[in-house]
Amino acid sequence: MSWTSQNPDVPDDPCGAGPGFTDWSGLPTPARAEAAATCAAWAPRVQARFGCFVEIGTAETDTAGPLAGLLYAAKDMFDSVGRSPGCGLPGVAADTAGPAAERAAAVLERLDGAGARRIGFTTMTALAYEPSGVGKALNPWNRDIVPGGSSSGSAVAVAAGAVFAALGSDTAGSLRIPAQACGVTAWKPTYGAVPVAGAMTLAPSLDTIGLLARSARDIQLMAPVLATGMAFPSKPPARVALLSDTVEASEAPIQAACREAMEAVAACGVSLEQRSGLPAIEALSDPLFLILQAEAAAQHGGLALAARDPTLARRLAKGLDITPDRLVAAKAALSGATAPILDSLFGEADALLLPVMPIRTPPVAVADPASPDFRAATLYQLSAYTRFVNALGLPAVAVPAGFDDRGMPVALQIVGRPGTDGALLALAAALQARTGWHRRRPSDITDFPSPLAQRGS
Repeated sequence: MSWTSQNPDVPDDPCGAGPGFTDWSGLPTPARAEAAATCAAWAPRVQARFGCFVEIGTAETDTAGPLAGLLYAAKDMFDSVGRSPGCGLPGVAADTAGPAAERAAAVLERLDGAGARRIGFTTMTALAYEPSGVGKALNPWNRDIVPGGSSSGSAVAVAAGAVFAALGSDTAGSLRIPAQACGVTAWKPTYGAVPVAGAMTLAPSLDTIGLLARSARDIQLMAPVLATGMAFPSKPPARVALLSDTVEASEAPIQAACREAMEAVAACGVSLEQRSGLPAIEALSDPLFLILQAEAAAQHGGLALAARDPTLARRLAKGLDITPDRLVAAKAALSGATAPILDSLFGEADALLLPVMPIRTPPVAVADPASPDFRAATLYQLSAYTRFVNALGLPAVAVPAGFDDRGMPVALQIVGRPGTDGALLALAAALQARTGWHRRRPSDITDFPSPLAQRGS
């Protein structure tokens, strides 16, 4: 078997732990069918170890197209023909979640119509309303560390080599947080660029559907299929601003990893400047949480959850106390502030760089409300640098940027103005062509080799 990685001049694993993963784009066309078949056979073993799927059932397709044969999974929040999603609700299986859907979600139709093969549906936190992923899939880098939520199963499935890509959602960081936790690449699209028809809603003013994948190059293949009305230029942004105060306010291991990654970004030929952004980012938290809580309660506040998930029930209850007038006022204030905040953040820059999170990915014990070590402030910190993106409807890409002092992945966030998704992905791809962080295998599968780790010369 001879599979080629994307750049033989860049080591697969900067830490020297062994051969790294390839991506779909790095496979020669004749090898792709075999790679997809071996990954499909591998997925049940990944499930047995990490619990990232709620259903596995390889969807065969003979459809030719730009994604022909690409193996993917979908977060358990999308309708498919004859199946309604479980949406992570405790005690609810997909086949009892409601009437069987008569039509697949728009994103499934687009991927399947382009020839991609859906292998199954992945675990998620209940109603996509929890950022740590506790209680769902296990992190393949370290089972005692959270996998990130709410798209936890999708991130784990990609990280463990069961699929090349997976669909997820992002309302305040639910693609980018698990991307850091699991060491994969994430694309959170411009608000409204990807259709949400047939997907569970949490907060319609904030919800976006996006992708987790091994590499930005793979997302570049898939993004035009999902966002059909958007142009995807292959040129990175010319001017990029580092939000230096967000780095300085982060934990030391995050600072070290992100500064190294930013040096690699500068080597990609972009003009890199430094700006402050933390005050503007923090100012957006209150209106975002008000909108999120009010809209989530409007969507799901009638569910009887108190006995099955008291934490989720309490979260939804907060939104029930928000009056329609307060919600309208928050949206109006946010809309009126968007243009000046964008000018304040970006200045003359085309994109922003900042960490995905100011903290290292936390242990399960700290993020689990049932644990005596639980710290609620930690859950708030997980999305401290991601939620402003949703408040402003911006696109963002999360890319692996190195590792912390525990050997856990750290991610860098590249954020752009609305509609600049293609440029952000191009910069992420250029960065990954210079580094090997995104191809490193998780530590919990070094004795459990995936077919994606096989390489040839």
